[in-house]
Amino acid sequence: MKERKPNANWRGRLHEIIYEADTPLGKAFDLLLFALIILSVVLVMLESVKSFDVKYHRQLLIFEWIVTIFFTIEYIARIVAIKKPWKYILSFYGIIDFISTIPLYISYFFVGSQVLLAVRALRLLRIFRILKLVKFLGEASQLKKALKASRAKIAVFIYTVLILSVIMGTIMYWVESDASGFTSIPRSIYWAIVTLTTVGYGDIAPQTSLGQFIATMVMILGYGIIAVPTGIVTSEFTKQGLSEKGKIHLNTQSCPSCAVEDHRDDATHCFNCGSKL
Repeated sequence: MKERKPNANWRGRLHEIIYEADTPLGKAFDLLLFALIILSVVLVMLESVKSFDVKYHRQLLIFEWIVTIFFTIEYIARIVAIKKPWKYILSFYGIIDFISTIPLYISYFFVGSQVLLAVRALRLLRIFRILKLVKFLGEASQLKKALKASRAKIAVFIYTVLILSVIMGTIMYWVESDASGFTSIPRSIYWAIVTLTTVGYGDIAPQTSLGQFIATMVMILGYGIIAVPTGIVTSEFTKQGLSEKGKIHLNTQSCPSCAVEDHRDDATHCFNCGSKL
């Protein structure tokens, strides 16, 4: 094997630790990152509790600065570890990492910007890489394809539900009085949608016998309707699962050049830029 140059060596090791989940150090780093992300999100939530914030504001601020400094170093390290840093900077995780790192800094200039720290919760998506749940990533891809394939049927279903809601809402507006809360057709349609979807807030309720009978029919209809989109998506999901059988699985390996992931297990070069993995 050809020896790497010192510069390539340290960059390669840094890349393995930060981007890869297949090595012990990479997994340890990702677990540490995962724990700090959870801690940061918990700190943001605790800070929103006024009584708690008043009592422990200084401690919360110190912990938040520690986490922010770690994430700042991590963000810079991710940029340095790859040959094409803009690929990471403009990627989904690159943008999320940047947005979740800067709020505490700009909070000194713009009040309330620290709320954006909650964006760090999106970084919890890395749990799939940490635990190497590639199979579940594949299942998520199948679900995405199933939803896309069934979008026309779902659109027709939603259109039908809206038509039924307009009809039922209009009927209830004629049957019930203003005293029952059905003060207008739009408000009655709102009641029909809430009832048909089996949510049932209870802020509007029919008072007449005929109105209650209609409401009962709408509730029963709602239980029947709610199963339709599930069946549509399940059918498409099954089709996607059958079509995926026999395909080569993907791994969590990240390209050291462009940071693209989801390479085939037997891949030796990046499918995006052609660099050696």
